[in-house]
Amino acid sequence: MHQALVMIIMDEILSQFESETVFCENYLTIPLADWNRWKAGLKPLDSEKMQKLKALFSDYEWMLIQKIIRQTILFPEKRHIVVSEYRRVKTLIANKWIQTGSAEVELITQKNSRSQYCYGKLAQGTITLKVSLEYEGWGYDDILEFRLPAVVQKQIEDAPIDLLEWVNENLTDTYVAKEAVEEDGEA
Repeated sequence: MHQALVMIIMDEILSQFESETVFCENYLTIPLADWNRWKAGLKPLDSEKMQKLKALFSDYEWMLIQKIIRQTILFPEKRHIVVSEYRRVKTLIANKWIQTGSAEVELITQKNSRSQYCYGKLAQGTITLKVSLEYEGWGYDDILEFRLPAVVQKQIEDAPIDLLEWVNENLTDTYVAKEAVEEDGEA
């Protein structure tokens, strides 16, 4: 269970930060050695650091992670594909939200992103696609965020369709395919 969580968190860290070292030094503010011990299940993180890890995700994404992890307990064969399964399910949910007509879709460039720790090539190389459901109560919105290659922004701008249509037609292939390449070690 812990390793499944670590794999999903690592995927998110590497999509938001230039490296684990940058993440540990600038965001989590712990030595890399302590981080590596936590990843190996040898040392717990204090509650403040765990809250920082959780803050990498929206509340809805964190809930989804818990469900995915539970699936790896019930179906051990899913453990090695936990990241791609998480990405796949996120895109399925986002597409369902969009199909209902209730979702709000927003394209966020890194310079406008909430993450202040993206540096160098990462800051220029990614955009964030935010899909949300609003419930008219502060703090209750369900949010899914997808970090995508910046080239996607140009594809969307050049496409003869609007953002919602682009997401409906291309999100799963763009977001999940990125993971498949990384799992093959070609990224």
